[in-house]
Amino acid sequence: MQTNKKTLVFGASLNPSRYSNLALNRLISHGHDVVAFGLKEGEVAGVKIDTELKPYNAVDTVTLYMNPDRQAAFYDYIMSLQPNRVIFNPGTENAEFFTLLGKAGIEFEVACTLVLLGTNQY
Repeated sequence: MQTNKKTLVFGASLNPSRYSNLALNRLISHGHDVVAFGLKEGEVAGVKIDTELKPYNAVDTVTLYMNPDRQAAFYDYIMSLQPNRVIFNPGTENAEFFTLLGKAGIEFEVACTLVLLGTNQY
């Protein structure tokens, strides 16, 4: 039986051809509770994309869709959510953030959320 893992899609896009948009749709179809943060307000698969940082509760996973150059401004925020893990999707890998997460005791993995969902490893 699959466990519902509340997930924050960080760097969510309204563009249906973007991987973050596909991930939102797939997470919902797999029964996960999803919240989203992005640059443009809107809705994908019934999930409102927030443009302001919110104090989400009980986030299990943060899945990143933001390039490393832009991540530094959000390190403290993401760690403040105390997620169980952070997934660095292709193109988001960031050694500096890996170190900070490790020191904070937050697990991280370099993986593709879409592949993890498709192979039942999410």
